[in-house]
Amino acid sequence: MDHIPVLLEEVSDYLKPEPNKLFIDGTVGLGGHAYALMSRALPGSRLLGIDRDDSNLAIAKERLASFGESVVLVHDSYANVKKYAYDLGFTSAGAILLDLGFSSVHVDDPLRGFSFASDGPLDMRYDRSRGLTAETIINDWTIEELARIFRQFGEELQAQRIAVAIARAREEHRISTTVELAKVIESVVKRHGKIHPATKVFQALRIAVNDELGELARALPDLVDLLAPDGRIAIITFHSLEDRLVKRFFNARNDLQVLTKRVVVASQEEVRKNRRARSAKLRVASRL
Repeated sequence: MDHIPVLLEEVSDYLKPEPNKLFIDGTVGLGGHAYALMSRALPGSRLLGIDRDDSNLAIAKERLASFGESVVLVHDSYANVKKYAYDLGFTSAGAILLDLGFSSVHVDDPLRGFSFASDGPLDMRYDRSRGLTAETIINDWTIEELARIFRQFGEELQAQRIAVAIARAREEHRISTTVELAKVIESVVKRHGKIHPATKVFQALRIAVNDELGELARALPDLVDLLAPDGRIAIITFHSLEDRLVKRFFNARNDLQVLTKRVVVASQEEVRKNRRARSAKLRVASRL
């Protein structure tokens, strides 16, 4: 269970774990942040952890087992957090955390279809028990729909050319694997530097499959409603679309005080130890 949660010290400093506090970790993942917060917040604190990925939850359950009934884990999206918080007694939370990155468990498992580094099915679902797959989008959506998500969610300048190339390729046979899709993209977009030409398209597909921006937009008002006065919400994002959404939401709410006037990023030392941290951005606000 080798797992390095990003911006761990910064998150702990801002969320101020202390005894008799309620925590909500809406993306509990492998349990790294949750473990650190609870370790510093005993006795009397409780944590509600939510994740869409049942394999993540199994690891988090093992990691957090020592806290017993003080930790409650739920298999669902954080967008549905409000009903669980009310049912399980986690209203007036002192601290709420979202880490919106996807874990190395997803990237390293070819069967999940998140990466073109090794061949696997075009899946990309965090919750494999429901929802459409990346294969469905690639093969069944129109050229216009594909170009829109590549442009909107991947900020891909060659969105239209890539969508047309995909449509032509799927006329011959269904595109069903990550490597197949990457090769189609490479046929029309050449590599420049270290970034693979399929990178932005794969990001766009992952966001579309899991409705990541929609989930975040729906969840933010509910998360703020669950905060106690002076409670804090911390959100770690990994691409500009999420970061802009969080920044605008925080600034627009009259009941929030933004504590991170400048976005918090990982130190050079942390990035050296954990490359995943290089894209991480942390924003924190307090409920007035």
